[in-house]
Amino acid sequence: MTSVVQLLRANTLAEAPYAYAATAPAGSRLIFLAGACPLEDDGTTTAPGDYAAQAARCIETLTAALKAAGATLTDVISTRVLVASSRQSDLVAAWEVVHEAFGSHDVPSTLLGVTVLGYDDQLVEIEAIAAVAQ
Repeated sequence: MTSVVQLLRANTLAEAPYAYAATAPAGSRLIFLAGACPLEDDGTTTAPGDYAAQAARCIETLTAALKAAGATLTDVISTRVLVASSRQSDLVAAWEVVHEAFGSHDVPSTLLGVTVLGYDDQLVEIEAIAAVAQ
């Protein structure tokens, strides 16, 4: 099934590894997802200390939540990636995993360094909004 999400480019702005905006047509069903956390099935945090591994687990969690809502990664219209670090290299380590997972569907995204996240040893969390046809 083809996604209703349309990614918009802005040739007058700096080149970025994501679209600057995205739209969905009137009548689309919006899906607001809770932050996807790097938790294993038993509730423990995935790979303490490893930003990339936690980002990968967040993508798995996000993908499962989207599936439960009748959507896929290509239906995502925007993301917010939260990384518990003040080091740019840690943010980039998480971002590279997220960017690779989305591939050519490079949705508008915000990458933030934050002080702390909610679970013990948690370093990454990914929030998303998706849109699907009614």
